[in-house]
Amino acid sequence: MMPESISLEVVTPDRRVVQETVEEVQVPGSQGYMGVLPGHAPLMTELGIGMLSYRRRGEWFFLTAIRGFAEVLAGRVIVLAERAERAEEIDVERARRAAARAEERLAHLLDPEVNWERAKAALERALVRVQVAAKAGGIHTESRPPEP
Repeated sequence: MMPESISLEVVTPDRRVVQETVEEVQVPGSQGYMGVLPGHAPLMTELGIGMLSYRRRGEWFFLTAIRGFAEVLAGRVIVLAERAERAEEIDVERARRAAARAEERLAHLLDPEVNWERAKAALERALVRVQVAAKAGGIHTESRPPEP
């Protein structure tokens, strides 16, 4: 019989962000998202910049995962991320300001002082932070309120 849950651990160089027993994990791999269920084949993958989500007791939880590695073992997923944060830890206004700054830098592509790759990565990080906060807390990602 297949196991019904797996252990999930998400750590950064600074702290343990998550240590839970879960039913499912979705990881932002460098080549796209990957779903992991109990009994998944062992593997190791590189992380990209994205939203890591997991289901515990039928409820979904969300966090950012910024670069690193994920290892899937029998009954366990270990994520070693450069940076990760739970949705409730995200300062949405700060993330929106960071996105605006990155977009401004990207608008000046011909400027030799602009590091395009760095600005693109900054924009990705800021946008995923806003997305994760929106998924978890129902905040609005647009500048105008939702229609009634």
